[in-house]
Amino acid sequence: MILSERRRDNMSNIKCRVEECYYNSSDLCQASTIEVRSNTTEHVVSISDDTACETFVPKAKKS
Repeated sequence: MILSERRRDNMSNIKCRVEECYYNSSDLCQASTIEVRSNTTEHVVSISDDTACETFVPKAKKS
């Protein structure tokens, strides 16, 4: 398996529990890439609540 195929396979295993996200299909992220950032003012992350998915697109806004 080449690296690009392995990356694509890994992306199909990212769980997403945000039902309102365009990329969520059966609790799996279908985006080709994702971006996750720190959600704190200090940019120090210690728990998952301190992160935010920048890839999120509301289902109603994607055309």
